[in-house]
Amino acid sequence: MSIQNLEVRRPALRGWLAVSAVTLGIFALMTSELLPVGLLTPVSTDLEVSEGDAGLMVTAPGLVAALAAPTLAVAAGRLDRRVMLAGLIGLMALANLISAVAPVFAVVLAARLAVGASVGGFWAIAGGLALRLVPEQHVGRATAVIFGGVSTASVIGVPAGTFAGQLGGWRLGFALVGLLGLVALACLLVFVPALPATRTISFPELPGLWRMSSVRAGIVLTLLLITGHFAAYTFVRPILQEVSGIPADFISLLLLAYGLAGVAGNFVAGGLVTRHLRGTLLGITLALTAVTALPAAYGAGAATGAAALIAWGLAYGGVSVSLQTWMLKAAPQATEAASALFVAAFNLSIALGALLGGLVVDGLATIAALWLAAALLLLSTLVVVTTRTK
Repeated sequence: MSIQNLEVRRPALRGWLAVSAVTLGIFALMTSELLPVGLLTPVSTDLEVSEGDAGLMVTAPGLVAALAAPTLAVAAGRLDRRVMLAGLIGLMALANLISAVAPVFAVVLAARLAVGASVGGFWAIAGGLALRLVPEQHVGRATAVIFGGVSTASVIGVPAGTFAGQLGGWRLGFALVGLLGLVALACLLVFVPALPATRTISFPELPGLWRMSSVRAGIVLTLLLITGHFAAYTFVRPILQEVSGIPADFISLLLLAYGLAGVAGNFVAGGLVTRHLRGTLLGITLALTAVTALPAAYGAGAATGAAALIAWGLAYGGVSVSLQTWMLKAAPQATEAASALFVAAFNLSIALGALLGGLVVDGLATIAALWLAAALLLLSTLVVVTTRTK
């Protein structure tokens, strides 16, 4: 290899190492946000709260993240983005380590608020970094890799945390995510270069995007789809046990299978969305509607419940990349602002889904969460059908 070729490859390698560090950060943050999904029952039992109240561990950070995404994107101003990312990931790590030793549920919930601030701020800033880290011809691929950290958190991080919690208790799950955050912090400091601000976002710019019909549709679609998903998925553990009759010892293995299916779904959707965005999202929303409605309507034994969960993972694996692509196509000249709105809507929907699911689980029955999810997901299908995309 010539010296000239070596010099060309070194910056490219450094750029991809930086992209990998940012991806690890997003993966750690989203795993942290969603970890209570797999540990809901043991946390509620150990800390003596209802499963509906325990769902606040997902609702609270989702609400904070929804507020933090646009607020911190604007407040970042001229601050070096590397410094801000490092501070946010460090805050998340500390919050999870506090949760791991929390004596009462109130302490856990307070720590979850810090997790929400970290998630919203980090994701909103990281969404537009690919252009500054890799050569122009690799920006699309790098962006897909960074946002892959969002989907893989749901499909790999949560099942892995659930498995750790099953082996060593729910506190071990939180502790391991805290340690993962420290690893991500080290990688950010080592591999990500200084990133001084090149452009600032103002608050008036954000509502201005709402006047664009495709942006409005993307936000409504995100709200319906993600709220519907998390209305049921937040309570997937009691759903599998009570509706499908699956023993607790098998839950972590099934969530791992859900995760592997989701990875496949992410790759499949990633290869389709550029040319078939509407068709890909239509397939996703229809599949998610089916896997929540059918078990609710006809009941589900262990085998049927397991198959439905794997199909659920396959469909949901393509959600993040598809919705992000929708938003970027809707506002190609304002990608940072569009990303901030998308992150806010996504995390608000996580909170709403967990909250509404908790209300119907506590007020009606566990199976009611599936009915609620199916209704919202059907509405998201109608949005895809009736909206024109670019």
